[in-house]
Amino acid sequence: MATLIAPPNHSPVEDAESLRKAVKGWGADGKAIISILGHRNAAQRTHIREAYQNLFQEDLIKRLESELSGDFERAMYRWILEPAEREALLANIALKSDDKNYQVIVELSCVLSPEELFVMRRAYHNRFKRSLEEDVAVNTRLVSSFRYGGSEINARLAQSEADALHEAIKNKNKSKSNEDIIRILTTRSKTQLVATFNRYRDDHGIAITKKLSDEGSDEFYKAANLAISCINDHKKYYEKVLRNAMERVGTDEEAITRVIVTRAEKDLKEIKDVYYKRNSVHLEHVVAKETSGEYKKFLLTLMGIED
Repeated sequence: MATLIAPPNHSPVEDAESLRKAVKGWGADGKAIISILGHRNAAQRTHIREAYQNLFQEDLIKRLESELSGDFERAMYRWILEPAEREALLANIALKSDDKNYQVIVELSCVLSPEELFVMRRAYHNRFKRSLEEDVAVNTRLVSSFRYGGSEINARLAQSEADALHEAIKNKNKSKSNEDIIRILTTRSKTQLVATFNRYRDDHGIAITKKLSDEGSDEFYKAANLAISCINDHKKYYEKVLRNAMERVGTDEEAITRVIVTRAEKDLKEIKDVYYKRNSVHLEHVVAKETSGEYKKFLLTLMGIED
């Protein structure tokens, strides 16, 4: 379930006019901006952008960029974009980072549906004039929009591919083995893959993610492990991302923003529940402790928490 609280009826024109007032003059009214955009879904935000452009001949995103700053500006920028635009931006930011954050690339490719991934790749090309494939390395060949999206399960296939994965891991670092892993992870439906991972655990007495972790820090195995974690239970995966972002020395605001902004309209409530079950503390309490100012207020608003 989503945590976003969006009114069923709103006037894009009225919202655009209110936002204009909030950004005019000396210093933007962050509270007013949050009260509007923090309670609008993706379609509503698009209508507001269109209304603002028509009324004031100005790009709302560019205006907000110039008026806001820091983590608040970055979070608001990601939020106001259409989902595919946002995901394309997140991929590009990850690839431009010094350490090329392939975690985000694998995360997006495995959490998004095949249709969503296709639209994201098109948005990437439109925005950056390059294909996503051109900008990723060989270890992210796990990025594929050709995964089957059905929900049926073939038990015989789950058995044979659990065996194939076991053999591939046993024959570590052989190109044929890596090709088998890539083929399975990028073409099978998520439902089928979960059945395969369960078959692997039942047959070998160990979760496939644990087995991959035990094999060491090979970059390909790390990427495969990440992909399997996202496919197997992306809510648990996101809980871990948030936990790591706030437990480390120096809060990882980029990771916190990414999870909350991308999941607020989808399943952030369930992620919050998983977080509480794992850590015995409510996610919003930890976020409030680790962040501050309008950035904190905005994140809490997206989480369904009001002052």
